[in-house]
Amino acid sequence: MAGPDPGAIHLSVVAPAYNEADNLEPLVREIVEAVAPLGKRYEIILVDDGSTDGSPEVLRSLMREVPALRVLALERNSGQTAALDAGLRAARGTFVATLDADRQNDPAEIPRLLAMLEADECDMATGWRARRNDPWLRRVSTKIANGVRNRLTREKIHDSACGLKVLRRECITGLKLFNGMHRFLPTLVKLEGWRVVEVPVNHRPRAAGTAKYGVWNRVFRALRDCLAVRWMQRRMIRYCVKEWERDDDNMAGFGHKT
Repeated sequence: MAGPDPGAIHLSVVAPAYNEADNLEPLVREIVEAVAPLGKRYEIILVDDGSTDGSPEVLRSLMREVPALRVLALERNSGQTAALDAGLRAARGTFVATLDADRQNDPAEIPRLLAMLEADECDMATGWRARRNDPWLRRVSTKIANGVRNRLTREKIHDSACGLKVLRRECITGLKLFNGMHRFLPTLVKLEGWRVVEVPVNHRPRAAGTAKYGVWNRVFRALRDCLAVRWMQRRMIRYCVKEWERDDDNMAGFGHKT
């Protein structure tokens, strides 16, 4: 039996980015510092969501310096869900980590979450920003949005929209993301039958750039999207099936052997 491919990529790190030019270089550096010591082959996938602030030039420079870096560029600004979906589909790693490009997610947390999957404790480890370093209005709006999500989807996830996650690549195969659905990724993965655990993670204040999402995104759009997810939960097809074994000696057709 053939052994594992020594050239196989163990971990893909995916980060959607929109107008985060000042954060890209330190983000890539921090990711390398976090995952290179693991001693496994990895790749970094940055997805430029139609940035207009000079991000493409920064990314071209980084590609010359960092061999593990891959850059995907959306033709036009298509939103965080589209950018994340593009990165997830392009990932070649056995495991896939995601994080936001604003550097509020700490890449140093990736090895800890990855270890949980490697130990087969779960199929997806999703971060929980238990101590958020954000303005009070942002914290309140996110808390309300998470409450709405949990109430309508009957979940108990504290922080569904946290960008920091690690999951098996197989979890992505059956997913179909629609606009806004990145906020429900843990629930969607659970719907596919995978094991999901929530893990408190470090959260940092934004060092550069400006936030792209506010109260309207977190509360009112969350309500609309929750209704869609609730519909999916109710309409999800669940069944068990067995194929009969052929018993030509005792039956003319198909039979179940005892």
